[in-house]
Amino acid sequence: MIARYGASPEPGRRYTLRPGVYAILPRDGALLVTHQQEPWPEFQLPGGGIDAGEQPLTALHREVYEETGWHIARPRRLGAFRRFAYMPEYDLWAEKLCIIYTALPVRPRGAPTEPGHSAHWMAPELAMELLGNPGDRDFVARCMR
Repeated sequence: MIARYGASPEPGRRYTLRPGVYAILPRDGALLVTHQQEPWPEFQLPGGGIDAGEQPLTALHREVYEETGWHIARPRRLGAFRRFAYMPEYDLWAEKLCIIYTALPVRPRGAPTEPGHSAHWMAPELAMELLGNPGDRDFVARCMR
């Protein structure tokens, strides 16, 4: 059974399954996270949706690069969780299947290419307070034990 975080699905509402990959990126005692400005300001684990026909690890590398400007190595799957949310940028009610990995950030290649995103290094304890959803916070807490 996959854990659910956040609000329960609303009865009668149709949700579209939206699988995505997200990364916990530790280096030198800090975590690399992304800050998304729109649709509301929020710190997040770098990652996002898996495109049709795309493999999860390919999506993970692409999303981390787009949102942080960094290349990663040695991704390892930690687990997954679900959350039900409205995604205003897509006008979509989604059942998000969030697959969480840990990986090593190995090389910065420039600024994030995803509009409205910025990369930030922070202490894991601060990330556990600032990340925008409880599933991300829980996985960081488990990973950093």
